[in-house]
Amino acid sequence: MTAVSVTHESPSREKVETNILMAAEEVFSQYGYRGASLQVIADRAGLPKANILYYMGSKQALYVRLLNRMMHRWNKVLEDITPESDPATVLSDFIRAKMVLGQRYPEGSKLFAAEILAGAPFLSDYLAGELREWVASRAAIIRQWSAQGKMDTVDPKWLIFLIWSATQHYTEYSAQVSGILGRDALTEEDVESISAFLEHVILKGCGITQASTNAHLVEK
Repeated sequence: MTAVSVTHESPSREKVETNILMAAEEVFSQYGYRGASLQVIADRAGLPKANILYYMGSKQALYVRLLNRMMHRWNKVLEDITPESDPATVLSDFIRAKMVLGQRYPEGSKLFAAEILAGAPFLSDYLAGELREWVASRAAIIRQWSAQGKMDTVDPKWLIFLIWSATQHYTEYSAQVSGILGRDALTEEDVESISAFLEHVILKGCGITQASTNAHLVEK
C-alpha cells in the first residue's frame, strides 16, 4: 500500500503578523503599554511567545508598529492627492474614512490617543520626523487649492488637525455621546449623520461647495 503524504500549508508571514497585531491591539488597549505583556499577547494570538519576538522584534517595536498602522489607516485618503484633485471630494472622503475607521478599530484609535495623552514617549521621533513631513506635504497641496480658487485661504495644518480631532471625539468619547443619545452604542445611521454634519460644517467653513457625489471608499 502506497503511503500518502499530506502537506500542511503554513500560514503566510502576512497572516501571522496580522494575527499578532490584532491580538496586540486588544491587549495594549486593555492594559496600556506598561501593563501589557508579550506573553498575554502571545496567548491571545494563539502563538508561542518566541513567535512574537521573531516577527516583531520587541514589545516596543510591536507597540510602535501598531500606532503607525493606525495613522496610516486614517491618512490613506490623503496619500495620493495632487493640486489637480477636487478638495470637496478629498476632504469629504477624509472625514468619512476617519469616522468609519474610528468605529471599526476603536481599540487602535484609543491606543493612539492614550499614547499622545502620555506625551508620546514612543512616538516623538515619528511625530517630529515622518508625520511632520507628511503634514507639510499635504499642507502644500491644500495651499495650492486655495491659490487656484478651489477653496478659501485657510491654514492647512489647522484644517488637518480639526478633522483628526473632530472625528476622534466620537471614538474617544463614544460612551458620553451614546449615553446622551440614549443608546448603548452609535449606530450606522448615527455615524452617517455625524459624517454628513462634519462634512457640511468643515467644507462650508473652507468655502468649498460640497461634492454632489463621493465614493467614500474606506480600506477594509
